Amino acid sequence: MVASNGIGRRGFFGRATQALGALIGGGLGIPALIYLLKAPKSVSPGGWVDAMDLNLLKLRSPEEVTFRRLRKDGWKLITEKSTAWVVKLSDSEVVAYSPQCTHLGCAYRWEEDKGEFICPCHTTNFSIDGNVMGGPAPRPLDRFPVKTQGTRLLIGTIDSAQPTKTKMGA
Repeated sequence: MVASNGIGRRGFFGRATQALGALIGGGLGIPALIYLLKAPKSVSPGGWVDAMDLNLLKLRSPEEVTFRRLRKDGWKLITEKSTAWVVKLSDSEVVAYSPQCTHLGCAYRWEEDKGEFICPCHTTNFSIDGNVMGGPAPRPLDRFPVKTQGTRLLIGTIDSAQPTKTKMGA
């Protein structure tokens, strides 16, 4: 039987099925395209992170500092906890060392009585300046770029293993 507008029952259900498929496809496809093609959020990872108040540091006494950093993982921005060993070498000089040994990436610690950093895994010793004193480590401790803003210490991201220092107040 044919309706008065010329579309039969089979034609009506066929077009209704196509319309429903297009609606579902658009409902799934349009948000997926927006997610893939949209520019990422304006917040960018990396950069400088406020790590600590410099007034809390004692001269030539390393302090393990914990701070939060923004990291980009694919399309996601993740806030992660990071650490650094911060040392006030003089009244005008501060360094921040990466917490991993340069031999195999083990965590090292500060030995107050010996006055040096010690990696317990392979017995590498580092001076307070980050230089290798003994053991298999191939290079000095990696350093974060640092700068000061008033009495606050800002820590950047490690670009290379080259040492960087900052003059306080710079």
